[in-house]
Amino acid sequence: MTLLYSSAMAATEITSPSNPRIKRLIALRDRRKRDQESVFVVEGARDLDRAMTAGLRPAEVYYDPARFSRPPHRAGIEATVASDAMDRASYRGSSQGVIAVFPQFDVDLDHLALGPEPLVLVAEAIEKPGNLGALLRTADAVGAAALIAADPATDPFSPNVIRASTGALFSVPMAVTDLGSSVEWLRREQVPIVAADPDAGQDLWSVDLTGPCALLVGSEHRGISEAARSASVSIVSIPMVGAGDSLNVSVSMAVIAYESLRQRSQERRT
Repeated sequence: MTLLYSSAMAATEITSPSNPRIKRLIALRDRRKRDQESVFVVEGARDLDRAMTAGLRPAEVYYDPARFSRPPHRAGIEATVASDAMDRASYRGSSQGVIAVFPQFDVDLDHLALGPEPLVLVAEAIEKPGNLGALLRTADAVGAAALIAADPATDPFSPNVIRASTGALFSVPMAVTDLGSSVEWLRREQVPIVAADPDAGQDLWSVDLTGPCALLVGSEHRGISEAARSASVSIVSIPMVGAGDSLNVSVSMAVIAYESLRQRSQERRT
């Protein structure tokens, strides 16, 4: 889908990189400032389009007419921005022509709604925003019911998460909470946990992943915690024949999630 536009909407004009609103956009690169205002920032037409397609509405939109010719329809406060000021505001250093500020949305467990035989992805203590974004992208690709970020060390509304997720942040139901609450909630929902660990005695091909299932991966450096290990009904490893002993955490989740998808697809055909 593409954004709808309206050429008749008036917008404030910003020409100086030192404009207070440009300075505020720069300040919103900092998580504390984003959390203080309860907002997040989206850059680029693709991600803005996907956020709006998911039903989100920006509170503010800033665009460079030289790169982004018409303002988005149904936007909040709008401003045209000169190219040098827009580049100053962009966390990438070179703007794609549009920056939007959105209200943060609910990431509590209570807003998640699981259907029958759900597949839930759980990431414990994820540190890198790129990995969290990639996990969201995988969750979207396999049709997961939700992604739970348990005790994350990164901000789910980081610009790098948004960019790495290619918009999946806006379409995948996500919760951000601690591991204990995640485990308790999954037990109430009767969703058993299968965790990934390179040292597990059984490989993932030998485990049934067709019913309700939560797939859990641990942090980039420490793997799964003892609490996560204790809460899991199965612990599996990904067979590896090379010299390496582990995969990137987002790659590991993708391999396991697609094995679950393969098993589920095969079960539907039989």
